[in-house]
Amino acid sequence: MNFCIDNNQLSTSQARGIGARNVSRALRQPLSVLFVTPFLPSPPSFGAQRRLHELIKGVAVSNDVSVLSLVDPSENQDEAIRATEEYCRRVVTVSNPAYHASRARKRLLQLASLGSPHSYEWLGHSEEPFRAALEQMLAHRYDVVHFELAPMAGYAAACGVGRALRPILCLDEHNIEYDIVRRTAHGEAGAVRRAYSAIEWRKVRREERHAWSHLDGCTVTSVRDQEMLLSDEPTAHTAVVPNGVDLDFFCPPVDAAPHEPQTILFFGAMDYYPNTDAMLFFLREVFPKLVARYPLLRLSIVGRKPPEDVVAQAGANVEVTGVVDDVRPWLERADAVIVPLRIGGGTRLKILEAMAMGKAVVSTTLGAEGLEVVSERDLLVADDAASFVTQIGRVLDDPALGRRLGTSARQVVTSRYSWKQAVESLSTFYAELIESRATAQ
Repeated sequence: MNFCIDNNQLSTSQARGIGARNVSRALRQPLSVLFVTPFLPSPPSFGAQRRLHELIKGVAVSNDVSVLSLVDPSENQDEAIRATEEYCRRVVTVSNPAYHASRARKRLLQLASLGSPHSYEWLGHSEEPFRAALEQMLAHRYDVVHFELAPMAGYAAACGVGRALRPILCLDEHNIEYDIVRRTAHGEAGAVRRAYSAIEWRKVRREERHAWSHLDGCTVTSVRDQEMLLSDEPTAHTAVVPNGVDLDFFCPPVDAAPHEPQTILFFGAMDYYPNTDAMLFFLREVFPKLVARYPLLRLSIVGRKPPEDVVAQAGANVEVTGVVDDVRPWLERADAVIVPLRIGGGTRLKILEAMAMGKAVVSTTLGAEGLEVVSERDLLVADDAASFVTQIGRVLDDPALGRRLGTSARQVVTSRYSWKQAVESLSTFYAELIESRATAQ
């Protein structure tokens, strides 16, 4: 099976013939950029935050950058603000009570969203104090306002959409959000969640399409997502800005720690439903069969806020760590990294980081979606419980196979998935959008 994707595909604005000379000239001019985010970018501890951290910090090298972010009122933000201020001129935060809502409160908000034209995610990120803070910050003349993740695009109206004298407005789509909710509706076993998601994904799609058609540009992580976006909004200006890896941070260690045999790893934000669904599937349908064959096998589940259903699985063969300061020690001692995702979109940073560490990865087809990788050369693919048992068993029984996969995986990431390349793609897209507006005036 081949997942090859051409991440060098031209963006639509390039395809419309914007001259390289004009883009190059625009690139030489420092920009004032405001990032509007659902959480602070630094220090990164999960995938979406890692993307924000690397892109915003990279853009800040040559431009004047500020951040306006929603934050959880129950968490101390001092460290995160200091870390973000290391590369940003101005950092402003606004508390979002929805982030600290109890499970019962979240269920009430979901119920309320059924009677609203807006999605649950839109309602959960909509705060009038945040809108007021954005309007105050816009007193400064920004060249670009970049919204991170689809729900934040609801604040674009505060930037004067449709006016000539306003910043360039961009949206960074880490995933096509409605596609994730639609996949949940199709794949969820529970009738209530399935029915709810069937309503919700249509609202999310309407909100995303409005953003794609009214903002100046949109960045996505893969050509697959770009094609999906353009099938809905053919005139949208888009660019592929792939996820990347800090190749110096995530690299095979020179002096490896003592190896722990028969260890597999999953890492990712465990309060993200696709990750929870993946691990519950694996724990219930795959892992018991593996332990029957490999009684000493150990599974480490690393990531923030694991739900009770996952924590309850901890025991002699299962370690549930919660958030960790550095995932690399867990990567070092793992024979294989598993990615049993059945719901999702965009591309998986966890796969790129594991590959950069030279690790064998066993993933679903969906998990590897959008990445320029080849099955059996760079990773192994499994789409059901029996296949996961077989593919993980191959790595456990044949360490040389794991090493070959890891070596090839590292080469792929080194050649195609650096954050430096991603930042260059984003900077070029800014220049294209600025030049496109200048040409149209």
